[in-house]
Amino acid sequence: MKSKNNEGNDTKRIHSKGLTLDLARPLVMGVVNCNQDSFFAGSRVSNMESVRVKLDQLVSEGADIIDIGGRSSRPGSEDISVEEEMDRVGDAISYMQRAYPDVWTSIDTTQSAVAAFAVNAGVRIVNDISSGDMDPLMLPTVAKLGVPYICMHMKGTPATMQENPVYGDVVVEVSTYLREKIAACKQYGIKEVIADPGFGFGKTIEHNYALLKNLSSVVSAEIPLLVGFSRKSMIYKLLGITADEALNGTTALNMAALMKGATILRVHDVKEARQVVRLFNEIQ
Repeated sequence: MKSKNNEGNDTKRIHSKGLTLDLARPLVMGVVNCNQDSFFAGSRVSNMESVRVKLDQLVSEGADIIDIGGRSSRPGSEDISVEEEMDRVGDAISYMQRAYPDVWTSIDTTQSAVAAFAVNAGVRIVNDISSGDMDPLMLPTVAKLGVPYICMHMKGTPATMQENPVYGDVVVEVSTYLREKIAACKQYGIKEVIADPGFGFGKTIEHNYALLKNLSSVVSAEIPLLVGFSRKSMIYKLLGITADEALNGTTALNMAALMKGATILRVHDVKEARQVVRLFNEIQ
């Protein structure tokens, strides 16, 4: 599905390190968590062998982008040092550069030093769940690095975000926050910004579904929109199942999001998400 932007182009594209990624049709971002704390065990890797196996799997299943993170952002998770975070993601980044240099990678971090480390090692996108709120150097650092930036809405921090989140109007507040952050990114000189409403980050089940229902109005049409529902509690708690059983629900919400204008699906299960995108493209 093509989306027109304010400059008259009929496609969305992002650029990094001499390569261009076409966002005219939806893309799939596969998740690799280089820790033992993330909520879904299937995304975790803890040694070089498991890193290699997981990355090979995501590439073979057709991931357009692979999102590499060293710090868990599950509700109640604890912080780690910058040095430990770099150490955790280093092997995955190095392997991708050796084995799949043309496959786009992103670094999932809230720390500017980790972002700089990863981009200098070959990563092409910075994915920040805090939109710079947890590190005031993040936005100027990304601007200097010259790579696309994913800014996400989160109420509070990973340690506190699910402690009774309250909104007057969740759609209005998330939309206002993202629009202000996108403007700040542009002021710092970040040329390409992707917005993420932050499903599950400081939101109740009701908040999450209100956002999904109104997804097309969260940001302006020219801004690429990333969504991440994969196996989250907004699915498994509502259905009375576990995260391990939440793939079917994830697939359903991914299709709903695409129908409302989502550009990138961030998922643990790339094969199934690629199937959703193929079906969506056929409908279009």
